[in-house]
Amino acid sequence: MSDFNPNRRKVLQAGAVLGAAVSAPLGTAEAQQRSAQAPNSSQYALVNVRLRVNGTEHGVMLDPRTTLLDGVRERLGLTGPKKGCDQGQCGACTMIVDGRRIASCLTLAVMQEGHDITTIEGLGTPKRLHAMQAAFVKHDGYQCGFCTPGQICAAVAMLEEIKAGVPSHVTADITQQPEMSNAEFRERMSGNICRCGAYSNIQEAIAEVAGVKRA
Repeated sequence: MSDFNPNRRKVLQAGAVLGAAVSAPLGTAEAQQRSAQAPNSSQYALVNVRLRVNGTEHGVMLDPRTTLLDGVRERLGLTGPKKGCDQGQCGACTMIVDGRRIASCLTLAVMQEGHDITTIEGLGTPKRLHAMQAAFVKHDGYQCGFCTPGQICAAVAMLEEIKAGVPSHVTADITQQPEMSNAEFRERMSGNICRCGAYSNIQEAIAEVAGVKRA
């Protein structure tokens, strides 16, 4: 018979000693030194970023990690673009950059120097609405209004995508010019989420601007 006779108390004591030995370095001066060397926000120097937003040049000092959304909202005071998911999934922050719609929460402000940036504030004014803005009002394409700026910017750029011949997942023949159709509108706007569920009214507004009869 083997002489091995495990004793629960001794096993637990041995485990405690081993655990202490493994974890000890984490509480030592070495670990504290590593923590002190970790980067923090104060170590990042601000940079001068020139942003051309709605036709106006702005020079702002920003942390280079600042997103375009945060830079525009917090430094330029343009609060039309909304921060929804902050992960590029809801579309509330949509802006138009060089004619193309982008999720502004997923790009850094420093990356947009030299580009033409348009927010909802640059599309129209209360006294002179953009055609898409007027159509949203006419067809009640909003309820709480949180997603509306992103919806409108996305819709304006989306119609330009179709005109430019950019295909979508539902384009039947990608070698041909995509049609202005309700199916195309629904597919291309699927990245813009409306918490209130005003999708039908939004589609009515887009169809009117595009000159398409709703099914």
